[in-house]
Amino acid sequence: MNTATVPPAPLDGVPTGPPRRTGWHALDVTEVRHLAAETVAVTLDVPAALRDVFTHHPGQHVTVRHRRAGAELRRSYSVCPPPHAPETLRLVIKRVGPGGFGDHATTRLARGDQLELSPPTGTFALPELLGAHHVLLAGGTGITPLAPMAAHALRRDPSCRVSLVHSVRTSADAVLADEVAEMKDEFVDRLTVLYVLTREDRGSGGGPLARRLDAAGLRRLLAAVDARPGPDTTFALCGPPGLIDTARQVLAERGADPSLVRWELFTAGGTAQRAPEPAGPAPEPAGPAPEAGAARVTALLDGRRRAATVLPHDPALLDALLRTHPDVPYACREGVCGSCRAKVLSGQVTADRQHALDERDRADGYTLVCRARPRTPEITLDFDA
Repeated sequence: MNTATVPPAPLDGVPTGPPRRTGWHALDVTEVRHLAAETVAVTLDVPAALRDVFTHHPGQHVTVRHRRAGAELRRSYSVCPPPHAPETLRLVIKRVGPGGFGDHATTRLARGDQLELSPPTGTFALPELLGAHHVLLAGGTGITPLAPMAAHALRRDPSCRVSLVHSVRTSADAVLADEVAEMKDEFVDRLTVLYVLTREDRGSGGGPLARRLDAAGLRRLLAAVDARPGPDTTFALCGPPGLIDTARQVLAERGADPSLVRWELFTAGGTAQRAPEPAGPAPEPAGPAPEAGAARVTALLDGRRRAATVLPHDPALLDALLRTHPDVPYACREGVCGSCRAKVLSGQVTADRQHALDERDRADGYTLVCRARPRTPEITLDFDA
């Protein structure tokens, strides 16, 4: 539950301070490069008028809006520029099944097409700690935010070192391996790279050998890269939930400082989204709107007020807002990506599965609008906070 005192509200339609970088922008595709059998790197052209809007930092992601047969799909992807061109807007997209956006991107998307993108967002990043040992663990396409983070740290801080562990099924699945190798050549004394192949063929007709990266394996890998939890060692994890849960448990056992452990996990749709720091106690389950009737929600977005009525059958505040305000940000609807994060200025909400919020976010009054339901007849939210 989140409560707060509401500050003086701005006049309707009058911006208050710098606007949040929201909205949708059609960008031209300049290159589609196949990295693996079902994975492509998509580079987009950012015109001069939008360069400030699409300025990004390592670890951030964008949301792609794809319209198909009258329906709308939204998927979030980490911004993954090549090491030699960190300002480039490039996405690595994997096909996870038929009919989705990944299927379209890997089979039909071509140079000259356009994609609708929201501006970069997210706070997944390495702690600002000079001279640190940054230990990065990626599972599959979880390498996409971690490779840029490694390149940025190595160039920004000549006294740091980076250990990158990439768990993939086979060597053919190690996307970005060529770019990581180039980084290794450039920073030979400060970058260590290890690959874990979980289903590599045994050879001689023996078939694939499953080597799931378990807790014991992670402990051995940490020892191999001399990753000793302490004030000068940071950890960044990105991959499927099983791998991230195991890694967090191992790090907790070894006494790693939670503030120096950052992570991002995959949603059911196969895209990687922010989910930082432990979730803390189980949240209250979502409940019905007050007195089984309608509630009123006011949202501040880009310095302007948007109002909507939350009906008893609405799954969340987001659904009510989208009926009349389609520019309200969201992507996964699973409480993972954090795109719909907003601060509760007045009233109370209840929400479940808010994976993208940490204890500090909740203490400061933030909620995820895709998971939140009203507990009071009036709610005021601030997406710009």
